[in-house]
Amino acid sequence: MKIHFIGIGGIGMSSLAQYYLQKGHKISGSDLAPSKITDLLAKKGITILVGNKAEHIKQGFDMVVYSPAVKSSNPEYQQARILGIVLKSYPEALGELTEQYTTIAVSGSHGKSTTTAMIALALIKAGIDPTVIVGTKLKEFGNSNFRFGKSKYLVIEACEYDGSFLNYNSHIMVITNIDKEHLDYFKTFGNVVREFKKFILKLPNGGFLVANKDDKNLFKISKGNFTTKYYSLKDKESGKLKKILQIPGQHNILNALAVLQVTRVLGIEDSTTFKSLSKYKGSWRRFEIFNKKLKTISYTLISDYGHHPTEILATLKAVKEKYPKQKIWCIFQPHQYQRTFYLFKDFIKVFRDVNINRIIITDIYDVAGREDKKISDSISSENLVKKIHKNNVMYMPVDDAEKFVKENIKSGEVLVIMGAGDIYELVDKF
Repeated sequence: MKIHFIGIGGIGMSSLAQYYLQKGHKISGSDLAPSKITDLLAKKGITILVGNKAEHIKQGFDMVVYSPAVKSSNPEYQQARILGIVLKSYPEALGELTEQYTTIAVSGSHGKSTTTAMIALALIKAGIDPTVIVGTKLKEFGNSNFRFGKSKYLVIEACEYDGSFLNYNSHIMVITNIDKEHLDYFKTFGNVVREFKKFILKLPNGGFLVANKDDKNLFKISKGNFTTKYYSLKDKESGKLKKILQIPGQHNILNALAVLQVTRVLGIEDSTTFKSLSKYKGSWRRFEIFNKKLKTISYTLISDYGHHPTEILATLKAVKEKYPKQKIWCIFQPHQYQRTFYLFKDFIKVFRDVNINRIIITDIYDVAGREDKKISDSISSENLVKKIHKNNVMYMPVDDAEKFVKENIKSGEVLVIMGAGDIYELVDKF
């Protein structure tokens, strides 16, 4: 088949495109700008087109898959409709895939990518050969967010935004936690919980839910006509995992406990799982550690995807845990005006409470197609910093932040670059 992807540079879309490529289909895709992800796809033989143009859609295409961020006014979407080409959203296309496999779906407000990656690697270690679609790049997958396997197992990251995960059918479902996230779509936390409940109730008789017992909102909705396997920081395995994990933080102990429950459902020996977990060093933009040199100065740089107050707190606590005596810098780029607006008080509290030496907050990353002009006009990083009102928290545009840190960081110190937007590009400038 000839399949075209609108928004192919997205982390999920690019993974699905690689799946179809591996199955022998001819793949093309477009995105607004080139990126490291589109470069990777081009190297693999996918035709990459820059911009969204009607002429990108050709007669003879069998299917067009579009990102959830793509609006019906998109010229490629419209052209596909005019030509009568089958149109499927990314969740619809992935949903069809989940029916062809024994699917392990990993969801939750935080920790999805890390937990998905750790489950996949544990299965590989056990001799199971899963196909994997994950929202981060793994060195073990050749710096890719996709792995093609020959077994019946499919491991996927299942995002709740826009109700996407309701398209997926799974035999084993992992829910890491439920939090006030994606309120631009859900509006209230009650709606978030209700959507997760709908997802959980999709599990079939004979299915398994692996759920975080420490999350009281999740615990309340974790029963049904399936088997629930709970995990908690109170589990006896927590102590062992704290000793063997190379990625710090209580949140990662919880992620590892979820992996342990999944592998037990699959009949994998605990010793195999522990060995796999002990070797996991993290993934792209998930507490990714670099040893950096700036002239005569040697320091540590950590690139992290954290963009929600809960994630920021967990990551910065983990940094303090790993580097208790070092001075710690953080450059944070808020992701999306709407998230910053809905969680404004939470951001203020986190940055007031967290024990970090110097925090620089840069301009908010504008998420195309998911913003509201009134909200965007009413919120800013400068305003956030004023409300935080702490001497060690300052606002700077990203270029100024880069210059300031380079001029002031000392040997042995730690720099955290954090956010879900394009802030990761700053890593290469240090």
